[in-house]
Amino acid sequence: MSARFQELDHRRTPLGELTLRCRLEPGTGREIHEIKLNDEFLMSSLFTVAEVELARLALAELSGDSLDVVVGGLGLGYTAQTVLENPDVGSLLVVDALPEVIEWHEQGLIPAGATLAADERCRLAHGDFFALTRSGEGYDPTAPGRLFDAIVVDIDHSPRHLLHPSNADFYTVEGAQRLAALLTSGGVFALWSNDPPEDEYAATLSAVFTDVRAEVVSFRNPLQDRDSTNTVYLARRR
Repeated sequence: MSARFQELDHRRTPLGELTLRCRLEPGTGREIHEIKLNDEFLMSSLFTVAEVELARLALAELSGDSLDVVVGGLGLGYTAQTVLENPDVGSLLVVDALPEVIEWHEQGLIPAGATLAADERCRLAHGDFFALTRSGEGYDPTAPGRLFDAIVVDIDHSPRHLLHPSNADFYTVEGAQRLAALLTSGGVFALWSNDPPEDEYAATLSAVFTDVRAEVVSFRNPLQDRDSTNTVYLARRR
């Protein structure tokens, strides 16, 4: 293995080949952690601005303290870390369908793992976020039907570019209704997307939620020597 590139772990999962690797960024020598599923990059620590903004924008919509937050999708932990930086957060539940990713955090193979483990407000749970939404029982296996002040999701690439076809119903009006039923009154839903804002999905959210908007987040892309953009959808339960 090259001194500039190290495969930290490799697993076969029902979704395909899952790989955690670390490499040194040319020029800076900074460590970059990456998670790949088959040939697709799920997450890279080279690009974290939108993951951070996802959490920041969601929580900026809320007031009060002891907020209960659920994050769908653990990844490299940047969204979860940002949630925990907010002193008004009372609890954080992070749901991920890949137990391997949770193990990597618990084993310290991913830098954010130590931070998440040290915060008593945070709990990592293995589960299919979309199936849990569909079930109507919610995300907390210890408290069926528990409501959250914020539901923050970073799993699929976009509402149209899915990791698995079975996730598609989440992005329908019916899926939005099931999601809204798991939020407190005035609670906020936030979704990360790699694609530009989609009017069709915004209309789907507007059929169920209020204050729907799509925020475009810009960040520098050193690989292409230009700015790139992601989208954060925000919506409030009526």
